[in-house]
Order: sequence, then C-alpha cells, then structure tokens
Amino acid sequence: MLRCESLRGLALSPRTLSPAAACVDILMRTTRGYNVAVAIGVGLLSGVGVGLVALGVLEAQFGYPLRALAVLAALLAGVLWVSGDEHPYTEVGLANYVTTIRAILVALVAGAVSSPATTAMLWALVGLTIVASALDGVDGWLARRTGMTGGFGARFDMETDALLILVLSLLVWQHEKAGAWVVLCGLMRYGFVAMGWVLPWLAQPLRSTWRGKAVAVSQVLGLAAALAPVVPVPLSTMVAAGALMTLLWSFAIDVRWLSRTGTT
Repeated sequence: MLRCESLRGLALSPRTLSPAAACVDILMRTTRGYNVAVAIGVGLLSGVGVGLVALGVLEAQFGYPLRALAVLAALLAGVLWVSGDEHPYTEVGLANYVTTIRAILVALVAGAVSSPATTAMLWALVGLTIVASALDGVDGWLARRTGMTGGFGARFDMETDALLILVLSLLVWQHEKAGAWVVLCGLMRYGFVAMGWVLPWLAQPLRSTWRGKAVAVSQVLGLAAALAPVVPVPLSTMVAAGALMTLLWSFAIDVRWLSRTGTT
C-alpha cells in the first residue's frame, strides 16, 4: 500500500494552500510541463460527453452527468494531490490513459447513486462495471511493457478500484439487494488507511500478492452480480455476504503480516 508522503520535501507544501491551488501547484511544478494537464482535460471532457449520452441510455435524472463529472474530477484531483510528483516521465503514458478510461466508467457508475432504479439502469451499471473490471490489469501490463511504472500510475489504479467497490456497495444497499452492512466492503479499505494514521505499522507498504488481486476482483464482480436485476434478494444478500467475508479474510491476513514485519 502506498503511503501519502509523496509531497514531503517540496519547497511549498500543498497542504498550506487551498485544495484547488495545491492541485495547480503540484501539476505545474512536479510534472515539469508534461502533458498531464491535457490528459486530465481530455478525461474530464470525455466524462461530460459520455455522461450526457448515458443520460438517455440509463434513463437517469438530469443531474446524473453532473454527479458523474463531480466524482471524476474529485478522483483525478485526489490522485494528483497525493501522487502528482511521482510521475517522472515525459509522457502521460498509455497505461494512465487506460486508467483514465476506467475512471470515467467508475464515475458513470457513481453518478447513478441516489437515482431511481430501473431495469435498464441496473443492467447498464453491471455492464459498465464489467468493462471497467476487464480493463483492470491492462493499465499495469501497459506500464510494464512501456517501462513507465511509477507511484502515480499505481495510486491512480488503486484509487479507481477502491472507489468502484465503494460505489457498488452503496448501490447494492440503495436498491435493497443487501443490508447496510454491505457498505463495509467499500469502507474497509478507507478505514484501513485511516487506522494507519493512528498505528504507523499499519501504514507500511503491503506486498503484492495474487490473493490480494483475486480478492479485489471478487469484490467488484460479486457486488455487480448482487446488483444484477436477475439475482433475487435472498441470493444477492448471500453473494454480498460472501464478498464481505472474503474481504475480511484478506484484510486479516494483511494485518497479521504487517504486525509481524512492521514496527510497533
């Protein structure tokens, strides 16, 4: 797990500025004129366009594209805030473009939170989730293939995954496919990070394992399955409960490993 210490050592700490000014400061000073600004601008404009198209397809309310855009902007700004200085390359890279596409898809799913449920919307959300999940791993493969791995891309990918799981858990609860406890699937990772502020040994980097990757994929696919219209409530509750139990098991293993390797 990456820690939020990437801003240490800068001449002017972004935390002394307003969030908007800090994002501009990081963008201008730490990306050395790279075309990250262009990539983010294209991502936001694409999000607006896709959101307007999805407005009719999903049979959503008029505020849907605005909510999706707000989520996309917040995600991009948050990643830039934390890891904007961890992209040492002269190009954004294909991997980050793929992650931007995934972020747009996740924002489209997030925009549906609080919208009335329709069969068309639920199927569309499941479809968007499957596409976003299928692209997961493509960005990492591209980063390794092009020799452009780094903290920024890893953080961008991780935060996009975490947001998707949180949004799906909220949708499953909102549409009464499981109880409020299902939101723990999305909140657990953020709670884990918050605990790292109190217990520094929990904030140590985690090892990359196939178990962790498999559990992350199972969360997305499990929650998407629970949200699907064809899955009745008793079965959707069981699927969501299985996803939560799997996540608890995985977190328990990570906490145990950190307790043995970290400094208490």
